[in-house]
Amino acid sequence: MGEKLDLGDRRITYQDVLDLDSREVPKHLREESRGDFDFHEASIDRYVSREWHEAEKKHLWRRVWQFACREEHIPEVGDHIVYEIAGASYVVIRSAPDTIRAYPNACLHRGRQLKQYAGRCAEIRCPFHGITWHLDGTLKRIPAPWEFEHVDPERFQLPQCEVGTWAGFVFINPDPDAGPLESYLGDLVDQFSVWFAAERYVEAHVSKVIRANWKVAQEAFMECWHAPATHPQTVPYAAFGACQVDVYDNFARFITPSEVVGPMMPWDPTTEEMLRSTMDVRMDEELPVTPAPDETARQFIVRGTREKWRGLVGEQVEQWSDADLVDNFTYTVFPNMMPWGGVHKIVYRFRPNGDDHRTSIMEVFLVAPFTGERPPPAREVVLGPDDPFASAGLGILGNVLDQDCANMEKVQFGLESAHKRTVTFASYQENNLKWMHRLMDRYVRMDGE
Repeated sequence: MGEKLDLGDRRITYQDVLDLDSREVPKHLREESRGDFDFHEASIDRYVSREWHEAEKKHLWRRVWQFACREEHIPEVGDHIVYEIAGASYVVIRSAPDTIRAYPNACLHRGRQLKQYAGRCAEIRCPFHGITWHLDGTLKRIPAPWEFEHVDPERFQLPQCEVGTWAGFVFINPDPDAGPLESYLGDLVDQFSVWFAAERYVEAHVSKVIRANWKVAQEAFMECWHAPATHPQTVPYAAFGACQVDVYDNFARFITPSEVVGPMMPWDPTTEEMLRSTMDVRMDEELPVTPAPDETARQFIVRGTREKWRGLVGEQVEQWSDADLVDNFTYTVFPNMMPWGGVHKIVYRFRPNGDDHRTSIMEVFLVAPFTGERPPPAREVVLGPDDPFASAGLGILGNVLDQDCANMEKVQFGLESAHKRTVTFASYQENNLKWMHRLMDRYVRMDGE
């Protein structure tokens, strides 16, 4: 049978679900932060206009903290990656055992791109004329130095971006006046302190070109009440109508209770029906698990997940609530990173596809805990716009993502041809979207405004 709450005529909330827990629930899950919004619409120009894209390039991407890579992507001194965003390019490099730096990817001489791909180097050398810098950005050598008597070596250092790390993620901010990353993330650090207590590594990394603006793609994952229409197979085990939506300063979240019968479910599913839906097992296939008699689907999933994670984090798992082990915690770190909390491994990143405002790149990272020696990070699987996520080895997640992608291109097409010049947001379930657009308005301003 399903976990069903009898509340009379009152719609269940996530707080009601937490009342079922067999452990003490983390304080931050008991707190609600609905936000206060005085608008329910936003102009579609921010999805379709070149002018808005240019304003984002100037006022957003050059001023915000953004997830560039994982620390395990650059484990040794000299290891580097190339991070690109909206036509800009940066070299992120480990310049010393405990130091990571980021530089605009352009030679100070004639602007030649310094690095074209990830690798390892002992120095940063421009392939054009051979001008070279030390890994810390200081000038090392100029061929034919007599040609550059007018150049002050002390001032001919590579300009640096701000760099910060959190939970193994490397962030950069091109703004030299940016405050520290920890202040930007705020309470997010505490909320993930248990979830990300164990070290993790990149188990999978898949990128896909989407024929839609990056915000169209990202917003498809910032609310879940689309699920009954887009992902009908998930309705038996996810209580979408009982989601909790919270907004903070630079991050927001929505929480979807799992293995609970929600208000959008037209019947009371059995434990077997819920588990089949959860595990994507057809009715003509044998269910590979056997719950205990009278055990609800939520209890079964919690029991199995707790034992699985005991092997990864030890007895610390006893401090985890049932909610930590079974529910879905989908966060957005402004502007474009989406880490999932709890036992989930999912992290999304969304970026403009080069300098094209009508297409974007969606990336899926599975960041998994491990025991023993750290495994090497997975190689990126690159998909074109017509390649399905299901082909990339993501399991059930790939099928769900393909259902989402089926909407994105059609949303972009609809916005391009719409007569109504605004999108209209729901009063509560789309508060994360309203939060995002309010922050966008703080950063992005059109020239002349």
